[in-house]
Amino acid sequence: MTAPTTAPTTALTAGPRQVSGRHRLSPLLRLLILTQLAFNIGFFAVLPFLSAHLGQAVGMAGWLVGFVLGLRTFSQQGLFVVGGALADRYGIRPVVLAGCVLRIGGFAWLGYAAQTWSVICAVLLIGFAAALFSPAVESEVARQAIVHEEHGGSRTRVLALFTVAGQAGAFVGPLIGALLLSVDFRTVCLAGAGIFVLVLAGHAWLLPQHIPGRERVHLRGGMGPLLRNRRFLALCCAYGAYLLAYNQLYLALPAEVERAAGSQAPLAWLFALSSLLVVTAQLPLTRWVGDRLDLRRSMVTGLLLIAAGFAVVAVARPAGWTGTRGLLPAAGFVVLLTLGQMLVAPVARAWVPDLAEEGRLGLYTGALSSVSGLIVLVGSSASGILLDSGLPAAVPWLVLAAVPAAAVALLPRR
Repeated sequence: MTAPTTAPTTALTAGPRQVSGRHRLSPLLRLLILTQLAFNIGFFAVLPFLSAHLGQAVGMAGWLVGFVLGLRTFSQQGLFVVGGALADRYGIRPVVLAGCVLRIGGFAWLGYAAQTWSVICAVLLIGFAAALFSPAVESEVARQAIVHEEHGGSRTRVLALFTVAGQAGAFVGPLIGALLLSVDFRTVCLAGAGIFVLVLAGHAWLLPQHIPGRERVHLRGGMGPLLRNRRFLALCCAYGAYLLAYNQLYLALPAEVERAAGSQAPLAWLFALSSLLVVTAQLPLTRWVGDRLDLRRSMVTGLLLIAAGFAVVAVARPAGWTGTRGLLPAAGFVVLLTLGQMLVAPVARAWVPDLAEEGRLGLYTGALSSVSGLIVLVGSSASGILLDSGLPAAVPWLVLAAVPAAAVALLPRR
């Protein structure tokens, strides 16, 4: 799909201008990238502390905590396709504003929820809010990235900036939440709601009523062509394989770190290493790769780096190293996985507009997350069984390495 080249009519929708040999982002793109930063600050100020609150303050059993967290993921990731379709039909402004209102209400409700049914309703509201605004913002960033490319800029660099903003928000949010947790969890939730009040006010003021080039389409009639779009579904499966591999940061890595160090304390440092790599290296890496590789080759390289990360642990695992030396393979895994993420995540988003129907970018952007999220849901269960299977130490890591490696064959030809 090629974005229309309708002439801009407002300051926020002006195309990029060339200044001193470099292409500046349009005001609309800057707003959307800052939106991702603000969304993640507000969200991650609350999310890392939710499970402990549910188990300790609310008194939920462990299985029920896991169920509630799973519901949040489903109401968010699983319904992205709904939010994307609504953005195509009504434009991004009403969908983003509605999502912000729901997120404010959900966080405020969660702060006062003391019973299981109340917590579940609040969590579902929080998840559905993201299912509205995230695909709307992501699809418009992808569309504006193509406009930026038509003016001589780099599409992938725009998506890389979007990734950096999200990662920075995920890094800053927990720090804010940890400071406010010294008061109580309700304060954390109300602060998260307050951040979204600011986002809502800013977008009500700055987000255009109509963005040139974005035409509204009917809700019906989009799913059939999407389900017949083999190239797009192939990209979804490859992206799902990447997400399944990335999810091992929370499944396979903690077990490996505890085996090597005797506790999971080093996990915090490894997660910080991953965030620091994205924030500092994403843009230089994107620029370097963008000058040398097309979208498919970039994604191939990223998937193979991820596979190599699993292979590093698989090769070292039979030695049974412990202590600092035992953590080196885990650190190598995190570095290679993060480098692969920095290639795959922005490239996959940049590729979607080429495969989407005209006027259906929101639907396709949402479907990318929903289909890959379903793959992660099924694959994570299989990964857990694999890790607990009692097979030789290297085998589970080799099988996990084969997943992103095999996904290379799924990628559509450009």
